[in-house]
Amino acid sequence: MTVFKDKVCVVTGAASGIGRAMALQLAQAGAMLALSDIDGDGLEETKALIGASNRVTSDVFDLTDPDAIAAYPETVRSALGPADFVFNVAGLTRVSSFEEMSMTAFEKVMDVNFYGVVRMAKGFLPQLLDTGGVLVNISSLFGLIGYPGQTHYCASKFAVRGFSETLAAELSDKGVCVTSVHPGGVATNIVNNATIDALPEGVASHDQMKANFDKAAITTPERAAEIILNGAANRRRRVVVGRDAKMISFVQRMLPGSYAKVLTKFLSRAQSDPAS
Repeated sequence: MTVFKDKVCVVTGAASGIGRAMALQLAQAGAMLALSDIDGDGLEETKALIGASNRVTSDVFDLTDPDAIAAYPETVRSALGPADFVFNVAGLTRVSSFEEMSMTAFEKVMDVNFYGVVRMAKGFLPQLLDTGGVLVNISSLFGLIGYPGQTHYCASKFAVRGFSETLAAELSDKGVCVTSVHPGGVATNIVNNATIDALPEGVASHDQMKANFDKAAITTPERAAEIILNGAANRRRRVVVGRDAKMISFVQRMLPGSYAKVLTKFLSRAQSDPAS
């Protein structure tokens, strides 16, 4: 994608999954990359896959650390120049019903998934205003629908969506595009890395939960990254990733009061037959 050539692209969550796939595709497109993650080893693997380059920087920090994020935009500017694209990819999930989860667990998910995005947006906004850039925030299909066992994750991703759509309206006359991204099932490690506070009803083990997710994760990270980058290149306000996400979001719009019943049947079929 020629639009990314020689542009400064900031990618959080670059140690694995969609973030890594995005970093590799941006490198191939000739972008200058500022990569970050809390996983230093994974970040080094991503850099090794890209190859030695003075056009790639990497920084290890926690998105819940306000001071680290506040300092990061100037680090990027000093190394590469002002940001043209900021991709907020990093995120986490936990598993538990709201009744059984602790407030600490809820707040941790919100702090990473929502406030991490807000802090990055606040920090890089002056640069994006200067460059007329694009801010891309990864929400989720679960930013469009509610799902049992994921109240904290859904709340964080709905919040990212609301923040992104409102910020897009505020910045529409100032030359900055804000894109809200809603992936469906993508074959990443997010479930493997999830803390299980309480297994969902009807799920006997963590292994079963992971197996169910693997069957439903019909989109590769590489394909997801390609779709997201295409949306950013074309300055779209919303990007829905995967045929599962497109179908379910359509059902939600058509049946806002009863989509949960339809969703349950769909996911049961998808997990038993991922090609359906």
